[in-house]
Amino acid sequence: MTQENTVLPPLTERSGILRWLRKNLFGSWLDTILTILGALIIYWAVTGLLRWVFTVAEWEVVRANMRLIMVGQYPLAEVWRLWVALGFLMFLTGNSLAIWARRSYAATILLLATPALMALLPFGDEPRKWLVILSVVGVIGWVAARSKPDALGRIVVFGWILSLPIFILLTRGFTSADGVMPIVGTNLWGGLLLTFLLTVVAIIFSFPLGVLLALGRRSELPVVRIASVIYIELVRGVPLITILFMAQLMLPLFLPANWTVDRVVRAMVAMVLFSAAYLAENVRGGLQAIPKGQFEAAHALGLSGPQTMFFIILPQALRLVIPILVGQFIAVFKDTALVAIVGLLDLVGIAKTVLAQPDFLGLQREVYVFISLIYWVLSYGMSYLSQKLEERLGVGKR
Repeated sequence: MTQENTVLPPLTERSGILRWLRKNLFGSWLDTILTILGALIIYWAVTGLLRWVFTVAEWEVVRANMRLIMVGQYPLAEVWRLWVALGFLMFLTGNSLAIWARRSYAATILLLATPALMALLPFGDEPRKWLVILSVVGVIGWVAARSKPDALGRIVVFGWILSLPIFILLTRGFTSADGVMPIVGTNLWGGLLLTFLLTVVAIIFSFPLGVLLALGRRSELPVVRIASVIYIELVRGVPLITILFMAQLMLPLFLPANWTVDRVVRAMVAMVLFSAAYLAENVRGGLQAIPKGQFEAAHALGLSGPQTMFFIILPQALRLVIPILVGQFIAVFKDTALVAIVGLLDLVGIAKTVLAQPDFLGLQREVYVFISLIYWVLSYGMSYLSQKLEERLGVGKR
């Protein structure tokens, strides 16, 4: 007698690749035509791209200017300081993966192996050696934190807080020209190094300012509310390039004659002020999504207004707007390209100087494709980390 669980479904209802193809790609004559047209377009685009990449493109322009694209005109003798700073970040990354992503083995392997994989790119022998060392340092950090995750959690958080000052201190230096770490002027910072610093500073400093502006806009104090509204609407009403020009060209006119503010610092301040205004509106949207009952419940428990906001309301509001905040951080990263217009040599600015070299005239496609690839990889990395954070916090599920 045939048992119920051994009876197979009809052929038309069984799962399989042919059924999937029929259901999703060839369900009707119109779906069949669209599928064939789509396949032809993809074939034409992919074959054309691969033919250009492997037979037409002259990647010598990227190989010869790799150091310029990565760190600009930073002195070659002092580049080791940047590698040490990156090693510190990789060590913290290994610690963080071991503490807060213990089961994400795929992400751990990918992140820690990325520097070693980058050694396959056309770098010189010295950068390749450092890239392999970065992967090794990341693995050491992962192993060190995996044995004592609870004890090292706060230390790692403190390390991330100090990472930006340490990175800037190592990059800039603090001694005279004949000292151990001679000062390297910001006019020599460029390429991916400058883009990275502009992005990190803009994100870190605009976040608390944006939160304060969002709280100020919802404040019951008229002066605070009106001042926050004026700032937010004034900044959001002008493009970023206007604020960059104001910071670079107009600000010195309002300062005393003997006062000078570094051009990179001016660009950082402009990015922070601009990003904070948009971030404030995003956070305000999260605050408005919190039910009024949450406020009433907190007050019923005897919590004061600031306690209600910082311990009950604000954590929930920020959790709700994580996808929007990450989207804005990615936009900030890409907006740093505008500083090339005001004379700073970020990735786009360096690309222009590379293309001005007599040996590489007319190779715009190779340079801009490589620059675009860097932007895409880093933007996708931020998006991927955001998705993992949302999964961990259960955003949209509870």
